[in-house]
Amino acid sequence: MSLNPPTDVKTALALARQLDLERGDAQTLLAERLQQSRAWLISHDDEALSPALAAQLASEMQQMAEGLPLAYVLGEKEFHGLRLRLSRDTLIPRADTETLVDWALELLPGLGAAPRVVDLGTGSGAIALAIKAGHPAAELSAVDLSAGALEVARGNAACLGLAVEFLQGSWWNPLRDRSFELIVSNPPYIAGQDPHLPALRHEPLSALTPGGDGLSDLMALIEGAPAHLSPGGWLLLEHGYDQAEPVALALECRGFVEVSLRRDLGGQPRVSGGRWPG
Repeated sequence: MSLNPPTDVKTALALARQLDLERGDAQTLLAERLQQSRAWLISHDDEALSPALAAQLASEMQQMAEGLPLAYVLGEKEFHGLRLRLSRDTLIPRADTETLVDWALELLPGLGAAPRVVDLGTGSGAIALAIKAGHPAAELSAVDLSAGALEVARGNAACLGLAVEFLQGSWWNPLRDRSFELIVSNPPYIAGQDPHLPALRHEPLSALTPGGDGLSDLMALIEGAPAHLSPGGWLLLEHGYDQAEPVALALECRGFVEVSLRRDLGGQPRVSGGRWPG
């Protein structure tokens, strides 16, 4: 569909309504492109748009109407107080994943003066960078199979001035015989036939689902973690709302103690963890 580019703020917001975009998303896009606040838009709805910006906004709104998430349009997303760059090689960080970061930050003061932490499947680097920002004394490493995702993560670390070691490879492979006081991961866990997957079509499929029942990567992480945990170290895993029971059972069967659960902002089971007795 060919759209008439808006001429001012008011007609830009009207175009967003015509396309059935979320009001907040449309305001955020417009405010970002004008480098103004959302409050400013209300009192400046007659502000003229340059032809170039008008054409850009019409194109971006069309992409959003076709399902492209706002975070990909902007190329960035805030996570745990950090502004992170994104690309189509990375998942969009979700607020629910902050539950994992918060739990990690609670544990770190009790894990030594300079605890070693690794984030497996780091994507944009969101979890690793948020942990490093919240506990600067921690020594952070982060692993991802995707070279494109690691390029984004390294760029985020550089922009934020946070020291994180980035390694390419599948799960434990790049770590050899190294051990850590804390291992964290938000692995692919959506079931292969989950009806919500089509709505996530713009995000990298391999970072969303391992196929099958969605548990295979979680089980691989639980199985391999003890070889890389110091005595008393912790493993924290994000998972689906309906996977808490099998994840807890797998942790206990593998020998983890103090197995427990944290819920996300919506009250759903979201992160399970346990301590390795060594």
